[in-house]
Amino acid sequence: MTSDTQFRRVAGGERPIEALLAVETVKRAIVAGPPLVLLFAVLRGWNGAVASLLGVLTVVGYFLFTGWLLSAAARISLAVYQGAALIGFFVRLGLITVTLLGLANLFEIDRPALGISVVAAYAILLGWESVAVAHERERELDWIS
Repeated sequence: MTSDTQFRRVAGGERPIEALLAVETVKRAIVAGPPLVLLFAVLRGWNGAVASLLGVLTVVGYFLFTGWLLSAAARISLAVYQGAALIGFFVRLGLITVTLLGLANLFEIDRPALGISVVAAYAILLGWESVAVAHERERELDWIS
């Protein structure tokens, strides 16, 4: 069995692992987001809290979109999955940039709170998920089933 065939057998199964990871990340955002919003509420007021909330929601959307994209690509082939991971990363960063610029231009929003919240939420959630997977806390993600 070639590695591509084996990859599709595992990835194309009933368990879209990337999508499951994205859902777990969103669950963690429910814990990590409110303190970030509260911090900006204290530091920057109501506008800072709203901007921080929008930043966290943008990152959550990013992770959900990424999980869906990689799960869909994994069902096709290993090469498509790798391409989606590499090229898709830059496309998704561009989408985050466009989203943030759009929010900042359409609404009177606290731009520093928005930008810092996006970077902080992204780093916190990605780090948290990475540690959880590395320490095998994601038991429902059977990589070799």
